[in-house]
Amino acid sequence: MSDTVWEGKYLSAKKSGTWEYAERVGDITAAVIVAVTGERELLLVEQYRVPVGRACLELPAGLVGDESAGEAVAEAARRELEEETGYRAAIVEERGEFYSSPGMTSERFTLVLATELQRVGDGGGDAHEKITVHRVPLAEVAGFVAAKRRDGLAIDAKMLLVLAGDLLADL
Repeated sequence: MSDTVWEGKYLSAKKSGTWEYAERVGDITAAVIVAVTGERELLLVEQYRVPVGRACLELPAGLVGDESAGEAVAEAARRELEEETGYRAAIVEERGEFYSSPGMTSERFTLVLATELQRVGDGGGDAHEKITVHRVPLAEVAGFVAAKRRDGLAIDAKMLLVLAGDLLADL
């Protein structure tokens, strides 16, 4: 049994005994997108993140069902990929559900692989986001991430999913 300490539109702070944690309101989940172009480039996004106080290098991602109830993961992934990067995916394959930091939050996401991409716009996010899109050759991802870290960017932990190599090995 947990008590709600605070609740906002998307998050609530909970307490269960001595354990404090954050929970997504309304069981909203997220889609995290591994988008690979026909030229074997991984699409990455860079944007300022208020909680860490600096720009962060990430895989494109977004909430599922935050704009329309009952939205499918693949539908949300396509919407978010196009909004953030300007690319539309013909194929979106779900690769499993993961928890981002289970000791601190109930937040979960579904990892998807997006392929057969077509550029349909500039991307950059919505009116409140200033997203920079990076197209990185698959063979250069580790070096690119290391360079961004040296430049002072925060690196989203979900980047480990592509740095591990197995996810991209068959592409």
